[in-house]
Amino acid sequence: MRRGINLGNRLDALPARPVPDAWFDLVRDAGFDTVRLPVRWSAHAAATAPYTLDGPFAAAVDGAVDGALRRGLTTIVDVHHYDAIQTAPGAHADRLVGLWAGIAARYADRSPALWLEPLNEPHGALDTPQWNALLRRALAAIRAADPDRTVLIGPAPMNDIHALPRLELPADAHVRATVHYYAPLRFTHQGAPWVDGADRWHDVGWGGDGRDGDADRAAVTADLERLAAHGAVFVGEFGTYERADLASRVRWTAHVRGELDRLGLDWCYWDFATDFGVYDPAAGAWREPLRKALLP
Repeated sequence: MRRGINLGNRLDALPARPVPDAWFDLVRDAGFDTVRLPVRWSAHAAATAPYTLDGPFAAAVDGAVDGALRRGLTTIVDVHHYDAIQTAPGAHADRLVGLWAGIAARYADRSPALWLEPLNEPHGALDTPQWNALLRRALAAIRAADPDRTVLIGPAPMNDIHALPRLELPADAHVRATVHYYAPLRFTHQGAPWVDGADRWHDVGWGGDGRDGDADRAAVTADLERLAAHGAVFVGEFGTYERADLASRVRWTAHVRGELDRLGLDWCYWDFATDFGVYDPAAGAWREPLRKALLP
């Protein structure tokens, strides 16, 4: 099983920030074996074919990829925050396909431990039928340069586990489905400024003693058991925003991680050092209760 962590708000940020090389040592030495690198390629590529990448930015991504691979970490590179394709998929579909033609060729000589993910959380106007068609084109562009690379593809909308039955994956031995898990959202995203209405969610606990806590745990278990029935799905994100109380965050994280382990599902926690983070970069220290919930 792979136990991983996302390194968000770096290569996907505006402006982009390199991933500190020392982070890969921290992640590996803690016991993680996988990292997911969210990358905002769309902000650093030409608007017209062949969608040439900005050289310094591409070199920063190369440095992160190679730094992770040198540590023996399975490394996932995605297209993150391509907002325009979510609002106008018809105008940007060719660009996504072209981006992947270039990215796949760029990394075709890397270790099989590098995995690719065509698009993070398709949503909005990029609905299920359009995404099912576009993912085939993106995969074909990857396969033209790299026939055997592992590729992760999630469903629209938002890589939600309940949308997985509608995801149409091509017959390809090196493709795996991926989902994200943040249920219940009212708990995991309370106070999150980017979620409509979350400013009204306050003091939402999870998993305490008593009947309500038992119901909380049972609901998560039921979700993840349904997910496991689909096979070797990769859970690319799960986590809790910092506004939730730490005790509830730890209980939720430990229960989700424990159920994923029990069910034999690979996972990648969101996130390493953001407002969901298990590591405090200002203090230079792990948030030990969360770290232990992930790696007991």
